[in-house]
Amino acid sequence: MLRIGNHGVGDGEPVFIVAEMAWGHDGSVENGNKIIDAAADNGAAMINIHITDVGNYMVPQYGAGPGRISGDRDVESVFDYHKNLNLDFDGFKVLYDHARSRDLLVSAMCNDFPSLEFSTYQLDPDILMIHPSCVGEERFLRAMAGKGKPLLLYVGGLRLSEIEEALEAAWSENNNQIVLQYGFQAYPTAIPDNHINYVQTLKSTFGLPISFTDHTDADDPMALVIPLLGVALGAHMIEKHLTFDRVAKPEDYEAALNPDEFKTLVERIRLAEAAMGSKHWLPLSEAQRRYRGIVRKRAVAGCDIPGGAALNWENITFKRSDEGLYPEELEHLIGRAAAHDIRQNDPITWDAVN
Repeated sequence: MLRIGNHGVGDGEPVFIVAEMAWGHDGSVENGNKIIDAAADNGAAMINIHITDVGNYMVPQYGAGPGRISGDRDVESVFDYHKNLNLDFDGFKVLYDHARSRDLLVSAMCNDFPSLEFSTYQLDPDILMIHPSCVGEERFLRAMAGKGKPLLLYVGGLRLSEIEEALEAAWSENNNQIVLQYGFQAYPTAIPDNHINYVQTLKSTFGLPISFTDHTDADDPMALVIPLLGVALGAHMIEKHLTFDRVAKPEDYEAALNPDEFKTLVERIRLAEAAMGSKHWLPLSEAQRRYRGIVRKRAVAGCDIPGGAALNWENITFKRSDEGLYPEELEHLIGRAAAHDIRQNDPITWDAVN
């Protein structure tokens, strides 16, 4: 288990819920602050902010194509699109300060060295995230791991060997505060592509806290179900895109929930983890004891039994009843004489014998 701020993340701790802003601010500090307010008002513990110096993240000729930006935006240059969509460092500082004012923890997903240095020394986030696009850049990964912050290693689309190499690099920088995050954005991600069972695979293979990030089409009812499956399979963190208004179609809107939907998701996650309960054997709860008292069969007379007749397995049966001994208690009465006449279906109790 590790700690992010005052929150424990690991087995036995409440599910840690992260609101993913990504590029959903559409280049507007005002929109970003709306997302932060929605996260704070609707149950998120942390907001994730993508901090990027676009010129250090992608080349100007980086082209358009499926899976690179929100699907219904027709652009000739992804580089220009993101440059126009991006905030400068001053803008990110405003978002960070607003998140702090709303008592949110802050995750910084840094995509390049200038953003990492800015985030570390100007923002002081609670956790640093490294995107799959950057994991293979060992020098950058080591630099991030060496900042002394908890590290969220985003492993969507990575091979097992790449995850192992990334962990070795982080551990070599004496960073053992690592969360593995599984999932990927496909604008939106098709339900069969989630492979949520991989949460269990990562958990059992590496023994680290696991985060599941869901990018199901937000208009699909399953968008409020898929994250719950992550909880059921042992995810310690759930990350979900949050937008100020999906109708406005900001970047990443396909998988982003509106504030009221995010609130519903948080409520269902809390109900889901309550329903999961403990995996350990525990004393029966009051509800379980009440259930047993209602449904367990009890001993009753299988026929009329005259007083003085011996009680035996031929004249006693078991039926659901409000009175009567339980099966494991009856052996102490077998062979003893009935104290009085007992009618068929009357309960067999301790005072039924002399």
